[in-house]
Amino acid sequence: MFDPTVYDNLKVGFENYLYDMDNLDERIQITGRKDRLEMAVMSREFTLQFCLRDRPEVTGEVVLSSSLNELAAEILETPGAHPGCRLEIRFGMVMKEPESQCPAIRSILQESWPEQRICQTIQYIFDEQPIIYNVMAHVCFDRSVNEDQMGDIAELCEHMANVMNQLLQLNN
Repeated sequence: MFDPTVYDNLKVGFENYLYDMDNLDERIQITGRKDRLEMAVMSREFTLQFCLRDRPEVTGEVVLSSSLNELAAEILETPGAHPGCRLEIRFGMVMKEPESQCPAIRSILQESWPEQRICQTIQYIFDEQPIIYNVMAHVCFDRSVNEDQMGDIAELCEHMANVMNQLLQLNN
């Protein structure tokens, strides 16, 4: 019989809550879903992307990942191992003035997640005019998460939606 891993259980928890926010509450709209198995290193990554309903200017993503070592430690019940996976959340938006907007984005994210590592990446097409910048802000949870955090999924998803509202106001 299949015994779901920590990764599987957290993935289902995020899917259930976010799809309920989409289908039942109609507050968000799921815009992308990836469930990858990297066969070269036997790692797994799940990404669920969404935007606020009828507001595609800002996207949010939940990213869960698990390595072969984490999976093997759980399946083999390695003594002293603490099975878990990694969590990252991302916010994406398009802007014209990253010099002024990126510090404001960082401030919003640091206020929301003061203990977490935050980084932003900027991408644009060279020689395209006018220059449009694609900014992705990452909030990295630098510790392993497991089923002990299942109860935090609803709060995290709700908080992401609130932050997306703040980022929309910044973008207008």
